[in-house]
Amino acid sequence: MATSGVAGQADTDVKTDKKLRRKVIALAAAGAIGGFLFGFDSSVVNGAVDAIQADFSLTAAFTGFAVASALLGCAVGAYLAGRLADRLGRIPVMLIGAVLFLVSSLGSGFAFAAWDLTVWRLIGGLGIGIASVIAPAYISEIAPKAIRGSLASLQQLAITVGIFTALLSDAVLANVAGGANEVFFLGLDAWRWMFLVCAVPAIIYGLVALRLPESPRYLLMTDKKEKATKVLASITPANQLDKAVADIEAGIREDAANADKGSLRGKRFGLLPIVWVGIILSMLQQLVGINVIFYYSTTLWSSVGFKESDSLTISVITSVTNVAVTFVAIFLVDKVGRRPILLFGSVGMAVALGSMTLAFSQAQLVDGKPSLEGAWGIIALVGANLFVVAFGASWGPLVWVLLGEIFPTRIRGRALGVAAAAQWLTNFAVTMTFPIISQDVSLTLAYGLYAAFAALSFFFVFFKIPETKGVALEETGSLSVVRGRRREKDGVGGAK
Repeated sequence: MATSGVAGQADTDVKTDKKLRRKVIALAAAGAIGGFLFGFDSSVVNGAVDAIQADFSLTAAFTGFAVASALLGCAVGAYLAGRLADRLGRIPVMLIGAVLFLVSSLGSGFAFAAWDLTVWRLIGGLGIGIASVIAPAYISEIAPKAIRGSLASLQQLAITVGIFTALLSDAVLANVAGGANEVFFLGLDAWRWMFLVCAVPAIIYGLVALRLPESPRYLLMTDKKEKATKVLASITPANQLDKAVADIEAGIREDAANADKGSLRGKRFGLLPIVWVGIILSMLQQLVGINVIFYYSTTLWSSVGFKESDSLTISVITSVTNVAVTFVAIFLVDKVGRRPILLFGSVGMAVALGSMTLAFSQAQLVDGKPSLEGAWGIIALVGANLFVVAFGASWGPLVWVLLGEIFPTRIRGRALGVAAAAQWLTNFAVTMTFPIISQDVSLTLAYGLYAAFAALSFFFVFFKIPETKGVALEETGSLSVVRGRRREKDGVGGAK
């Protein structure tokens, strides 16, 4: 009977743990809805680029600025998000992001000139920047270390689903209306409805955020221990609750004790070395040119011979691929680790981008536009999709995972904001320059540059990125601890 009782208690504990894990996953998924808006709002412009250029008679340079303008707002939003989250709380900042998304959607849909469209896109960018920081921060603060990598990857999964939904929406609206520049409903062109439909997920995001519990770490930081304990009790096994509270409180006390060391400033070019690691990691994620595929793919494939409807369909297929491979990263990140997946992704991206560079080097100019004949068009198309596979299974989700882990707790919020801001500024630079390079110089040069940065990313990860798999969040910011464990595993010679 005693044995039976013990077995019964064990079964109950297993069921309880599963229930708590489901609760954590649900909270992380809800928090990642901001990533959906992030992906949707940043990619919805894809199907509208040519129509906007035609309607407002824009040059290639101004078209690039109109498309990329949201990214300047993203940089500001990302920079401010950590500070706002520490002052107001994680949930209020999510609500601010939802409002900004909504305002941007309505303003962009009813824009009457290029300049005010740019303003509305900037406002939307503020929302995207906020979501890009607050989602991984919130998820990392509620997730247990054993599955933190997988849950943090939900942010990227939500982004890819948002990209897919935006491109699918663009394709449906353009096909039904007979073109992005054709009237669809209520006398508005289809491209305007592409922006207006973003209002729906913005409202959903706001409503979901209202139902989410505040981060227990923020609650303890603001002396709301009873509320924090209640939140932790809903996601932590009872026998681990006291330790979870104690660990967070110890981390907060350590931050307070090290308040004078909480500056991001250091001797290496004005910043701490670990902050530079985060900045460069963020920049490399964008310098490989991934967003060229999602912002300009419709224009790109049209320029090499595909009809607008076919180009939109190809863009949707590419986004589906991006969603699918993100599941690979989610499945492997807490089993294989961060570094091996990033290294594999760097190699894959370099090879894929190299094949695209070769294909476009064989393009012939027809009426001033590149045309790929024979097998070269297929090689370019396959290369683009292989690039998305390599990126989506590695650098896409894992950079956000690492940015939520590698910084010391005393500077995590601000450092993450700075790194994310650098990422958005780099995204802006790539997005802004692509129309100029591709139209005024060549697609060969553009993809050659992206391939070079993909190759460079391999060496950066190999020499500079620590492994954080299975390390408690309060410890991951210590590079000496993490690298020491890696060297212990790999041998005295260091990372292999």
